[in-house]
Amino acid sequence: MGKRKITDKIVFDNVAVLDAGAKGVSVAKAPDGKVIFIPNVVPGDVVDVQTFKKRKAYYEGKAVHFHEYSADRVIPPCQHFGACGGCKWQNMNYDKQLFYKNREVYNHLKRIGKVELPEFEPIKGSEKQFFYRNKMEFSFSNARWVTEEEARSGEEIDNRNALGFHIPRMWDKILDITKCHLQEDPSNMIRNAVRDFANENGLEFFNPREHSGLLRTLMIRTASTGEIMVLIQFFDDNKEQRELLLDFLAHNFPGITSLQYVVNQKANDTLYDQEIILYKGRDYILESMEGLSFSINAKSFYQTNSDQAYELYSITRDFADLTGNEVVYDLYTGTGTIAQFVSRKAKKVIGVEAVPEAIADAWENAKRNNITNCEFFVGDMKVVFNEEFIATHGKPDVIITDPPRDGMHKDVIEQILRIAPDKVVYVSCNSATQARDLALMDEVYKVTRVRPVDMFPQTHHVENVVLLEKR
Repeated sequence: MGKRKITDKIVFDNVAVLDAGAKGVSVAKAPDGKVIFIPNVVPGDVVDVQTFKKRKAYYEGKAVHFHEYSADRVIPPCQHFGACGGCKWQNMNYDKQLFYKNREVYNHLKRIGKVELPEFEPIKGSEKQFFYRNKMEFSFSNARWVTEEEARSGEEIDNRNALGFHIPRMWDKILDITKCHLQEDPSNMIRNAVRDFANENGLEFFNPREHSGLLRTLMIRTASTGEIMVLIQFFDDNKEQRELLLDFLAHNFPGITSLQYVVNQKANDTLYDQEIILYKGRDYILESMEGLSFSINAKSFYQTNSDQAYELYSITRDFADLTGNEVVYDLYTGTGTIAQFVSRKAKKVIGVEAVPEAIADAWENAKRNNITNCEFFVGDMKVVFNEEFIATHGKPDVIITDPPRDGMHKDVIEQILRIAPDKVVYVSCNSATQARDLALMDEVYKVTRVRPVDMFPQTHHVENVVLLEKR
């Protein structure tokens, strides 16, 4: 393995890609012993790497020539692979993806948590490896990203409008997407039709630098019931142009259950503080799971892979091993999905969540499902979840907790340790913060079961379920 210099960039020859690293990039070693992070390669590849960033402990680079291809490499089906930062592992065999996800969870729990672990139960893979997401958000921009192939071809690009995804690390550049492999049709058909109609009718795409234009974002939500929600975020408040596009959608896609829009002129495009206006249909779609119905509105959080959400919740219920006599607390309950899913096997379930709209949905869903043994409360977990709350609602026998990526606040952990229920089932989308929390609970609780769940094939993300039992 040698190195040569092209201008100020170093090229390392014949580098063996050793491992899959964090955030979906792979890892190799430079001759000087530093780590090299390389995207779009697979462990087992042998490549020449051109570096574009040098730091004290590592380089970042890209493969410029392949000498050998890994046995774990597959041909990515998506035409946008490489330019799009989404499905970074599409070029890796799915069994190998599961191997690396499982190993990441194990390493986090062992190295960060430093807790005694049982043998892992096999990672739950996803039957669907493509077209599994029920929610996608696309951005409009008049500054379309020009791919390397397009740049090399030297062709003039007249139309710089794009509807697609942000290029990693470039907030103002959007990759125009023709076919995305993450959400079932009519998702691709709707997005392509919206872009074509907007171009044909001179509707202005958002200019992220100048903050101007009509069209800002497009959100599509689908459900296993076949219901579809489409929400368009406009920047300019132009009624005539807005209705032109919305009427086109309503007419050409009569299967849309919920057609909504927002006029958002603030600096960012988050929806949570925006007034969402119903244009046609109803303001929610229904998702179904094991005979239960859940309404999902534009602001609702719902697991983005419906099929694997069912597997995740089934494992959670299995770990809780309820007999029908238990008081269960479901912390970070969201719209109460897990709470209702386990309620048939519990005496009473108490759900707590910080987002008021989510709790309103949770009550509504429980009513829809004729569930009478669930109650839901709004509040910041570390404030609400106190002695008085427990005295009012009863000491839990089991706590289920599914916190955001940051994990649980230390005050919440301290309160769990004070109450000391027999079991805690900890569902996590970030095994590093989960490991940190397990270490804090180690004196009182022993980890007795662990099972990772793959919710996001073709990406490095993985969920994990842990059962903690009192020592």
